[in-house]
Amino acid sequence: MEAESYPMKGGEGTYSYTKNSCYQREATNVAKTMIEESIRDKLDISTSKTFRMADLGCSVGPNTFICMENIIKCIEKRYKSTGSQVPVFQVFFNDHILNDFNTLFVNLPAERNYYAAGVPGSFHGRLFPESSLNFVHSSYALQWLSKVPEKLVDNKSNAWNKGKIYYTSAPVAVANAYAAQFGKDMEVFLSARAKQMVSGGMMVVTVPSLPEGINHSEATIGVMFDLLGSTLMDMAREEIFSEDTVDSFNIPLYLVPAKEMAKLIEKNGSFTIEKLESSKIDAPLDARSRAMHLRAVTEGVIAKHFGSEIMDKLFQIFLQNAEENSNLFDSSSRKEATLILVLKRK
Repeated sequence: MEAESYPMKGGEGTYSYTKNSCYQREATNVAKTMIEESIRDKLDISTSKTFRMADLGCSVGPNTFICMENIIKCIEKRYKSTGSQVPVFQVFFNDHILNDFNTLFVNLPAERNYYAAGVPGSFHGRLFPESSLNFVHSSYALQWLSKVPEKLVDNKSNAWNKGKIYYTSAPVAVANAYAAQFGKDMEVFLSARAKQMVSGGMMVVTVPSLPEGINHSEATIGVMFDLLGSTLMDMAREEIFSEDTVDSFNIPLYLVPAKEMAKLIEKNGSFTIEKLESSKIDAPLDARSRAMHLRAVTEGVIAKHFGSEIMDKLFQIFLQNAEENSNLFDSSSRKEATLILVLKRK
């Protein structure tokens, strides 16, 4: 399965993911306690001298290094508590081939208690040998679809997403197309991991999610994408590019509700759900910070379609629009959730 690539903004500049991912870092902090408890109570002790781990969708750091260090410390405690010999740790950092692995490995901690390797390629498919991984981690990566659903750009389809770039305020057929593609992607993802993980191996997944009882149109991330879409349409009206160019562009990201995710995992049948929790991230971001974070995350996919030369103007206008609608991002108005799952290979 050949997946499309949407790398985060590389390097360490003003608009880089390295400098603009504190929200994602807070998500890892929220998941930390749940991961610690799961490893302490649920992790199987392996007799192998090497414990192999993978972080899927690692991006450029530093969040991935913080996660891996915390997880390894928990695993060491688990082994010591049972009187078992602590294994040697090997960590595989995975992301798309266009990911900025140079920045990732330049910032690799000098003092670390694991061997590190990079694994380029999409996690929507096989990446490792059969039964080779003891632990898999993925944070704020699985929400990205392997591709934009074809129906969204077909003007003969009832899911044609004309004048919009996301499904938040679009017809239900558009949201259904996103959900269907996410379902296909999850089946591929879970089946690939099932082949690559040892029996009893643990997987922790953290993704942005649609809060319980909230409509797609109310989700804060969706509201942000709607604002970005209207900004692109404003630029089209200024004839910076055509409206057709906007019509053929969609953000390939899906906010899965907790119950929907659980059904997909149960349908696959390869994993047991040990824990599933939905939490709210306490990381208040003003309009400027939201704009910076959004640019770091979406610049790659936007520039691929519209060209990199529009980026500064696009986010200048977006920031103006966001500041005029700053009430949408107040803590009292935010409707967002982070879904944390702990799975075990059957």
